[in-house]
Amino acid sequence: MATATDRQKTTKDGFPVPDSGERKVSLLVVEDDENISTAISEYFSRAGYNVRTVEDGLNGVKAALDDPPDAVVLDLMLPKMDGLAVCKELREKVGYLPILMLTAKDDVVDKVLGLEMGADDYITKPFSLRELEARIKSVLRRTRNGPSTEGMRDEAPIVRGRLRIDSAKREVTIGDRQVELTPKEFDLLRLFASNPGRVFPRKYLLEKIWDYSYEGYDRTIDSHINRLRAKIEENPENPQMVLTVWGIGYKFSDEQ
Repeated sequence: MATATDRQKTTKDGFPVPDSGERKVSLLVVEDDENISTAISEYFSRAGYNVRTVEDGLNGVKAALDDPPDAVVLDLMLPKMDGLAVCKELREKVGYLPILMLTAKDDVVDKVLGLEMGADDYITKPFSLRELEARIKSVLRRTRNGPSTEGMRDEAPIVRGRLRIDSAKREVTIGDRQVELTPKEFDLLRLFASNPGRVFPRKYLLEKIWDYSYEGYDRTIDSHINRLRAKIEENPENPQMVLTVWGIGYKFSDEQ
């Protein structure tokens, strides 16, 4: 949780203040605990971010849709609309938006549900503001650049049948239709399509795409695969690209 020491930090202590000509990163904080919300706002404002705060889920959704930020810090337990519902709605309407969820307890179930709803990361209360900043920077790097921008800029597009993946632009098209994918969905599809026929166990995918290796997160993979299929397959109930390998994981069809 935020501490008085954290709030007393200034930019002289090494906070990354953007150059005068650089656009500030915008951060939306959806948190009903005034002490936590204020501490986060003060810390990140001094660090050079543009910060907005709201106290309930409904206004959180409205604020994110009216003026989408670069990232959202979203509490799990909120009045009017809980964090899981907020995350789900934002994922459906603003799929590219990086979301870091705050959980009140160290509960695997809460974390799994948050990741299933599309959160990019989570942090458990109480937390250090410096740790929160590191997580936000990490999420922004992953969502903007993918696992690594280096080596992708000159990479030829991946073409599998009517599917085309442009890694440099992080764009996916099927025929003439452009497909809007979340960062995690894009990373999964790119990994699969780059290795047709190769079977990827769920544990490998968690470590490669999410940087998690804990048991109990397999459902997170399945939920993301289902959403990915709904966007790229003609018939998600009978997928022809991303195939299930029962008892192991998934693979991309080598017939594409």
